[in-house]
Amino acid sequence: MADIAKGVRSFTLGTALSRVLGLVREMVINHLFGAGLANDAFRAAFRIPNLLRDLFAENALSSAFVPVLTEEKKKGREAENRFASNILNTLLLVVGLITLLGMLAARPLAGLMAHGFDKIPGKLALTGQMTAVMFPFLLFIALAAWAMSVLNTNGSFFVPAVAPAMFNIFSFLTPLALFAYLTGRGVEPVLGAAIGVMTGGLMQFLVQVPGLRRSGFRYRPVISFRDPAFRRAMALFVPVAIGLSGSRISFFVNTMLISSLPQKSLTWLDSAYRIMHLPLGLFGIAIGAVALPSFSRFAAEGDTESVRSTLQDSLRMVLFLTVPTSVLIAALAGPITSLIYVHGRFTAADGSATAAILVLYMIGVPFMSAMRNLASVFFAHKDAKTPMYISFIAVGLTIVLNLSLMGWLGIRAFPLSATISAAVNAGLLFVLLPRKIGSLQAGPLFLYLGRMILASVCGGGATWGMAKGAAAVLGQGRLALFGLIVVAGLAGAAVFYGAALLLGLTEVKSYVRRFLRV
Repeated sequence: MADIAKGVRSFTLGTALSRVLGLVREMVINHLFGAGLANDAFRAAFRIPNLLRDLFAENALSSAFVPVLTEEKKKGREAENRFASNILNTLLLVVGLITLLGMLAARPLAGLMAHGFDKIPGKLALTGQMTAVMFPFLLFIALAAWAMSVLNTNGSFFVPAVAPAMFNIFSFLTPLALFAYLTGRGVEPVLGAAIGVMTGGLMQFLVQVPGLRRSGFRYRPVISFRDPAFRRAMALFVPVAIGLSGSRISFFVNTMLISSLPQKSLTWLDSAYRIMHLPLGLFGIAIGAVALPSFSRFAAEGDTESVRSTLQDSLRMVLFLTVPTSVLIAALAGPITSLIYVHGRFTAADGSATAAILVLYMIGVPFMSAMRNLASVFFAHKDAKTPMYISFIAVGLTIVLNLSLMGWLGIRAFPLSATISAAVNAGLLFVLLPRKIGSLQAGPLFLYLGRMILASVCGGGATWGMAKGAAAVLGQGRLALFGLIVVAGLAGAAVFYGAALLLGLTEVKSYVRRFLRV
């Protein structure tokens, strides 16, 4: 079994900085523009290049690239460099062309995706304008994902994890710097946020370039679609891309549906999503990204037992990190959203609406995290079709749930459907996993999960009660909210830890030691 704790620790530390800065970015955007026309238009425009992000960036690229790059690495440095360069040059050609076409077709794309905005004068035109400005982000983020995959394969996790911090820094510094300048010239200042997204994407790639050279990468001016390694990667990439196209269709349909809901809905949803993405990125995505190279290496060696034991460890680690964290954040949803967002033009009512969405999102974090780890095992075994078929089922379920529930729940239907579909996706992957690695001893794992949920509920209850009591004493000022979150969160964590030990979850001690080990 590979001990992935050290890699997860490095990835998590880097990701923590990035996610915190991502929340700062959200704070700045919401402070400057509030919840309304400009913010909704910015978020809808950003979703358009993001439609293709998963296909050419983190998910599909790493799932297809890392397993094959791991094989080429065994052949020597030159084979590794040629294959990595071939993928890089292909990305520059294909994604570069898509980016150019997207910039030219920005206005009709905006009209197609956010058609409901045409009911409000100027909102759709502003969305199209910002779409054109932000489309180069797609190319830059694809290059950043390529660099991350190369570095991860060579055992480097911290720099790729911290690279998104550069995106977030430029995403909030740019609109701050340009706000007065654009306003003084009669230009809609939210365009500064669009420029920040484009610039931040470029910096996310450039910050990883020095690490590429240190890892031994040397660029080769080669592009060959007939290269055997390239074809193996494409054999993985195409099913993954097709599977992700289903989620992108869901993303597209959801945006269309949201655009028909009352103004501010998209801003509330995205604001809650950013908070939810903090634990998801710190723990779920981190463990999946670190485990994939290990799964790929063991699968290439035919060591099924190591794959199985490493997966067992990674799933238990995911549950240990995400279940209690999700419950604690849900218990503190109101104070957290108030502290982060309620200032400037973002009102207390906006904060309350965001908090309700956040609670529903947090329920799904453990499922989303487990799903990432389970899918990695299939990718490591060169099977991208099974996750693809399952994703179609999950996407169809998401769309049906949104259409069925949005009339009743409004914007809250969307996080609820995302949570349910993630649970179904993870469950189906788990059921089909024995076809790849044999029996996974589901009984002990589910017993572990049950105890983890019970201990987490105890911690969440203590957190909620402590927060209510502290609010009566400390008041609602910003410093008071921060103190309330810290005190209630630490109290809840302590109760969770004690309950976990009482329930026989001795693994919590092991995981704490492994993460704190220098």
